[in-house]
Amino acid sequence: MTVLPDTGYTPTAEDRESLQAWFADYDALSARREVERMADLAVFPLNLVSDDSAGDGRVAQWDRAEFVETMTRVMSESGAGDITFESTRTPVFISPAIAVVFTDATMTTDGTTHQLRYADIMVRRGGSWAFQTMIQSGWGDALSDARAR
Repeated sequence: MTVLPDTGYTPTAEDRESLQAWFADYDALSARREVERMADLAVFPLNLVSDDSAGDGRVAQWDRAEFVETMTRVMSESGAGDITFESTRTPVFISPAIAVVFTDATMTTDGTTHQLRYADIMVRRGGSWAFQTMIQSGWGDALSDARAR
């Protein structure tokens, strides 16, 4: 059994359901490679946290154009076939408007399966969730040198 940290906030059923629905929508957009619509679900500038091949932590901020350009390239490199996701998500609610979501996922495309582990920092504004920070290992070399720190 996973013991989650006590943040002082107990999420409601609606909190959990709305966040789960957001991820279902995002996964569906990803599977269809609808990058512009994926970008609609983010707060920019978007923070990225990763590491590079030298083992150093890297961070960057992307504006919408950089997100769209990078994700379009990444999605095209994943092949032309369907993309499917099977994900287990563990949300930790900090408040009704802030959650950190840890994801273990299996992504399959063109018959190739990839195991992914990542985290997203989510914010709710005007009743809608959006991602503001993406945290995943292995992307540091791909972050723009001009924008990465």
